[in-house]
This record gives sequence, C-alpha cells and structure tokens, in this order.
Amino acid sequence: MSVVALLTDFGLHDHYVAAVKGVILQVNPKATLVDITHEIEPQQVTEAAFILRQAFPFFPEGTVFVAIVDPGVGTRRRILAACYNGCYVIAPDNGLLTFLQRDAELQDVRVVENRTLMASTLSTTFHGRDIMAPLAGHLSKGVPLERVGPVAERIEVFAVPRPVYGRDGSIDGLVLFVDHFGNLITNISELDVKAARAAGRRHEVLLGSRGVGPIRDTYADVPPGQVLALIGSTQMLEIAVNSGSAAALLNARRGDPVGVRV
Repeated sequence: MSVVALLTDFGLHDHYVAAVKGVILQVNPKATLVDITHEIEPQQVTEAAFILRQAFPFFPEGTVFVAIVDPGVGTRRRILAACYNGCYVIAPDNGLLTFLQRDAELQDVRVVENRTLMASTLSTTFHGRDIMAPLAGHLSKGVPLERVGPVAERIEVFAVPRPVYGRDGSIDGLVLFVDHFGNLITNISELDVKAARAAGRRHEVLLGSRGVGPIRDTYADVPPGQVLALIGSTQMLEIAVNSGSAAALLNARRGDPVGVRV
C-alpha cells in the first residue's frame, strides 16, 4: 500500500487540490490519497507545522506526506524531502518541518534537485503541482530518497515558544493554535502540568487575567456553555467551552497568554 497524505492551504473552492492529486496519480495510479486538511489559513506556516506534527504519528510506515504551505514559492527557498520515523515528508524549507524536527527521528533529508522527478514544465507559482506532487508519486512507488538530490546540511525551523516555570509551581504559556471547534490549544504540555501538580497543590488556569478554573478531565465536566481547561488529544493543555467555541466566547486568538497558577 502506498499512502500519500496531503496538507495544504489551497482550500476546496479552486482546482489546486485536484491538480496535485491528478499529478500524483499520473505517476502512481495505485497511490492511496489521504487529505489531512486543505483549510490551513493562507500562508500560515506555523499552523501547518503544528497540524502536520499532530497527524504524522497515526500514519503507517512508508507514508509520503506532502505539505504545501509555500508563501515563498518561486523564490530561492529550497524544497526538502525528509525521512522521519520511516515516513517521507516533502515540504518547502520555510519552517514547516519545525515540530517534526523537534519530536521525530530524522533519518535523512535531501534538497529536491533531480529534474527527472519533476514535471517537464515548471510554473513559478505552483511548485506543489509541478515539483512536490510528481516527487510524491515517485517516492510512493519506491524511488529511493538518495535520488532526490544532495543531503541538506540544515533545515529552517522557527522558534517554538516554551512555557516559563515559576518556583511556586506556576506556568506561563500561550495559545499556540485555535482548532476548528474554537478550542485554544496551548504550548503547555501534559508533562508540564504533571510536573506542576507533583507538589500536590491545586492549580487554576488563567487566560490572560480571566480565571478558567481547575484542569478537568472531559468537556462534559462543566455544563454546556461553560469554559473549562483540560488536557486534550494533542497532550497539550487547552481551554474550551462545552458545546461551544472558547475562541468566540473569550475573544481569544493565537499568542494570547495562558497561565497555570497555584
């Protein structure tokens, strides 16, 4: 089975996703195409990097991931093909690999240069179709990564904000991502929370100066419409609303401060 998983900011209104899929299937008609999402906010590389990291562990070994959020398309930015944990990832070298680089085992990474693995004609505005898609088809058919191009000596990553820990067990972090449901996913991990709880003291979560309450176990631990904090499926602390949107109710967005207080 050859799985190719797609993540883009193309949306579904236009022809872009279909063109990418068509090119992959021209190269490998037996490929199984899986959509991670095509609803990344346009040019939001950080959001794409986070979602790629969350989806990545749940695919079988050998999957080819194609991540196309590429505001620098047509410039001198490179395209990379990397192997992490036995899977392949094709992406522009613009920080999109940041969370995989942090959390997965990098086994090889190449600069995409082999012209025979690309379309015969290259658009300066659609490298996803003309470079990344055909390469994904070839990799999914078993073309070795060594044929893609030379070893990349470096990978562009952006600084991932880390929580700050107080001596009293408090934690200061921020909203890292807002999901489709309006849940505010923070950069405070389950391990951070467990370390803070090790002191055996009760902790309260704050969004800015607004109290959210203690860390709960499920969304249903509070009545519908009420705000709560819990460890979500990403293993990160999140602020949510039972049957509602925390982002809308609290007028919150990415970057807002979050605290865990004694």
